[in-house]
Amino acid sequence: MTLVDGLHYVVLFSAYAVLWFLVLFCLLPVGLGSERDPETGAPLNPMLKKKMLWATGIAAVAWAVFYAFVGFGWLEL
Repeated sequence: MTLVDGLHYVVLFSAYAVLWFLVLFCLLPVGLGSERDPETGAPLNPMLKKKMLWATGIAAVAWAVFYAFVGFGWLEL
């Protein structure tokens, strides 16, 4: 394994991390409803674990598409 091969894995992991956070931030406002803490204004039930699981699945699919683009040569790193 050369340095370039190792860098390839770093780029792929970084792409997954960026996609995961992007999807999570897009999912944060979904399903909050109107129940808020009167003092802070924060949602009472933000369902973060559920949104993290959804973000993991959606990011995995998006990452697989990204990996296919790189693998088929449609997108060069």
